[in-house]
Amino acid sequence: MISVRGRGPARLAAAAAATGLLAAGAIAGAGNAVADENSPHPGGATATLGGLKTYDQAVIHGRGGDKKIGAGVFEMAVDGGGVLKTYCIDIHTGTRKDARYKEASWAESSLHNNQNAGKILWILKNSYPQVNDLVALAQKAGAGQLTEKTAAAGTQVAIWRFSDNANVEAVDPDAEKLADYLQQNAQNLAEPQASLTLDPPAVSGKAGEKLGPITVNTNAQAVTVAPGAQAENAGVKVVGADGAPVTSAKNGDRLFFDVPEGTADGSASLTLQAATEVSVGRAFTSIDPKNPSQTQILAGSSGSSVTATATATWATAAPAPAVTAEKKCAAGGVEVSVTNKGTEPFTFTLAGKEHQVPADGKPVSVLVPVKEDQPYKITITGPNGFEKTFEGTLDCETDSEGTTGATGTTGGGAETPEPSTAPSPATVGGETGGDAGGETGGEGNLAETGSNSSTPVIAGVAIALVVLGGAAVFFLRKRKPATAGSDD
Repeated sequence: MISVRGRGPARLAAAAAATGLLAAGAIAGAGNAVADENSPHPGGATATLGGLKTYDQAVIHGRGGDKKIGAGVFEMAVDGGGVLKTYCIDIHTGTRKDARYKEASWAESSLHNNQNAGKILWILKNSYPQVNDLVALAQKAGAGQLTEKTAAAGTQVAIWRFSDNANVEAVDPDAEKLADYLQQNAQNLAEPQASLTLDPPAVSGKAGEKLGPITVNTNAQAVTVAPGAQAENAGVKVVGADGAPVTSAKNGDRLFFDVPEGTADGSASLTLQAATEVSVGRAFTSIDPKNPSQTQILAGSSGSSVTATATATWATAAPAPAVTAEKKCAAGGVEVSVTNKGTEPFTFTLAGKEHQVPADGKPVSVLVPVKEDQPYKITITGPNGFEKTFEGTLDCETDSEGTTGATGTTGGGAETPEPSTAPSPATVGGETGGDAGGETGGEGNLAETGSNSSTPVIAGVAIALVVLGGAAVFFLRKRKPATAGSDD
C-alpha cells in the first residue's frame, strides 16, 4: 500500500480543521433496505464531475482515421467538501456533464486485468500535477518547454497508452516528448490504499453479544465513529476490541456493535467520517446507471470528505442475516454474500434461485452475471418480508474504438462517440436491469461547461459540513520533480 506522504504543517492543520467540522450522520438500518451504488463498495469519496480544466490537444490513430481530442486534467467536486483532479483511463467512452462518481479499487474498474496499472500510478506520481516544476520535468523528458496545459496533455497521452493500449499522440511536440519519456520509464507500483472502507460492511449475531469485528481501512489519521439513531434507541453501543465505547478510530482498528442481552430483534448502523487526501492512483467509476461516464484515475486531492457505513442485524430465536454485494470485474458480475449468525438457518431467493445459509457464520456467496455497461438491479428476498436491493452499472472494460452510440465528449474534450444512456435491458435476478428509455443527456466539450456548483448529499447519510474558505484550494505537494524510477 502507498500512503499519503509529504504533508506540511499547514496542510495537516487544514485537514484537522476540516475533520473537526464533521457532524456525525445516521443511517436507518432495520427492515427493508435499498442500497444505492455505494453498497457494493461501502466507503470512500463520492464526487461530481465538473469538466476538463487543464488540457491541450491529442490525436487518436484508429481504424476510422485520425481523431483530434482534448487531453488533460478533469476536476471533481467531492460530496461534503473537497476537490479532486483526475485523468481519463477509458479513452473511447464519453464524459457526461455533472456525472456522479465513486472511489473504487482497481479490481472494481477497467484496471482489474491491466498488467500496466502500476505503471499508470508511476506516471501520476512522476508527472503533472504531482510534479509542478515544469522546467525540471521538461529537462528530464528532453522537451524544450512545458506549460501546465502541455504537461497535462503529455501525461494523459502516456496514461492512455497503458490504460487503453491506444495509438495516441500529443499534438504539441514537447507534450509528445513528455509522453514518450513517461511511457519508457514507467515502473509498476502497488495499488494505493483506499481513503476509507470497512471490512465487512455488514455483520450479524445474537442479542447479548458483540457483533463484528468490522475492520477500518483508511489513509486518514483518524475517523469519527457514530452509531445510527436506531442503535442509540435500542441501547446498542459501538465499541472497540476492548469493549470500551469509541467515537474515533484509525487504520486497522476493529469495531463491534455491543447489543445488550434481551434487546428485541432488529438492526442498526454506524457511520464513519473523515477528511483526508484521497490517494493518487485511486480509480473513480461513474455511479448513475442511466448516465454512464468514462472511468477516471486520481491525480491529486485536496482535503476531502470521505464516509463509510456498516450495519448489524441481531435475533434471539430467528435467523440473523448480513448481506453485502461487491462488483467482481474479473468474474463478470456482482457477488452477493450472505452470512447468518442467528439461531436458525436463513433461506433467501436471489436471481430466481433459493439458497439456504446455516446459522454458523460461514458466508454463502452467489455471483449474479451482469453484462458490461448494463444497469443492474439485484434483489434478495427472504422470510417475513426481508428484502435488500443493490443497483448500479457494471463498468469493467474500456470501450474499443468508441463502438457505442450517442454523441458527446470522448477522451477529454472532443465531440465524438460515447456510450448511450439507453442500453438494451439486461436480465438480472429475474428483473429487467434498467430502463431502456430516457434522454441521453449528452453535452459538448466539458472544458467549456464549467464545474457544477451544487454538491449532492450522500444518499441515506445526514452530513453537516461547513466548507472552509480554502476548501476548494488544492493542498498538492510543492515538491521537487521525482527522478525516473521514483515511487513517491
